[in-house]
Amino acid sequence: MKQRFFQGIPVSEVGLGCWQLGGGDWGAMDDSAARAILRSAYERGVTFFDTADVYGGGVSEQRLGAWLATDKPQGVFVATKLGRRGDPGWPENFSPATLRQHTTDSLKRLGVEQLDLTQLHCIPTEEFRKGEVFDTLRQLRSEGLIARFGASVESMEEALICLEQEGLASLQIIFNLFRQKPIEMLFERAKAKNVALIVRLPLASGLLSGKFTTQTEFAASDHRTYNRDGAAFNVGETFAGLPFEKGVELAEQLKPLVPEGWTLAQLAQRWILDFDAVTTLIPGATSLAQVESNVSVSGLAPLDTSLHQQLSAFYQAHVEKYIRGPY
Repeated sequence: MKQRFFQGIPVSEVGLGCWQLGGGDWGAMDDSAARAILRSAYERGVTFFDTADVYGGGVSEQRLGAWLATDKPQGVFVATKLGRRGDPGWPENFSPATLRQHTTDSLKRLGVEQLDLTQLHCIPTEEFRKGEVFDTLRQLRSEGLIARFGASVESMEEALICLEQEGLASLQIIFNLFRQKPIEMLFERAKAKNVALIVRLPLASGLLSGKFTTQTEFAASDHRTYNRDGAAFNVGETFAGLPFEKGVELAEQLKPLVPEGWTLAQLAQRWILDFDAVTTLIPGATSLAQVESNVSVSGLAPLDTSLHQQLSAFYQAHVEKYIRGPY
């Protein structure tokens, strides 16, 4: 596993997204399966783990905390998020008192004295713009409850707003073969400010695994069922904002470009790592096989210039016009 630097701290360039460890939104998962996935990822060199207080109503944080306490892994970096909990709800979620309480709750669930990183979790654009939430995070940092703060954003507009905040450590963005806008809008700006970029949805909710057909079905509790058209939250969080059938079609069209001996998933994730502005990508995994596949990408050679050009042209000609939601 190769490493990159998160503001001077070495982290694995392939991390683990832990939304699925909470169960529910990605299908059912029990404690033992979650623990096995965490152990497998760590044994294969993963040191960056990303969770949130709302994943499984706190279950993802609890399971991550239980693993930290039991296995005592060394050199790990745990990022969590806050701002979307239903208690007390918006806009009270963004008050200093609530942000403090939710931070304290995450500390307890993770079983740590200080959060390595907390991120504002896709909160309304106007809250980012007002900036008061960042004042609270700076105060929590000064008290030692958090070591760093960042923001998980839905659009490049929000990313650029957040970049103006003093002390911002990171931005978490949707970036994949179907969402290429950050290349021109964000990457050089983030590098200039030494802001780490965490890439979520590198496989567009699984579309870029190349394993789905238009007949593929997901559990009723899976966001790929209930949010595929944005009924519950930003449609961009599910299938990168593409209509499911169109996404399946586009993934099929990419398969002829996959290098011999690779999978489409490996191509999609290697493409992301070819951009030096990216600090780490955080694919999820619901099986040990998925962990192994994701981690393997770190050992693959960068794509050649010609393939990069083809993938850029494909996005511009066939993908961009179908993206829905803030971008």
